[in-house]
Amino acid sequence: MVKPRLRRHGKKQRVTYRIIAIDTQSRREGEAIREVGFHNPREEQTQLDLPAIIALLKKGAQSTKTVRDILRRAKLPEQVGINLQLKIEF
Repeated sequence: MVKPRLRRHGKKQRVTYRIIAIDTQSRREGEAIREVGFHNPREEQTQLDLPAIIALLKKGAQSTKTVRDILRRAKLPEQVGINLQLKIEF
């Protein structure tokens, strides 16, 4: 399964994140399938590749909680009509 999740970049105390599409079995710094955005929490900057994110979510990708919150702040679900519910598997 593919998930959009965060990859950490930058130095200590200067962290930025890239939003990537990656296989769930890969580690955080593993090889990404595609980079779909950027998030800088210090300056509240977010850049998203909306067509790529929408395509991933429509194919069944489940984003992580943090990425889901970033997408909600960008008002992506209301614009596109995608339900970003968390699926819990036991």
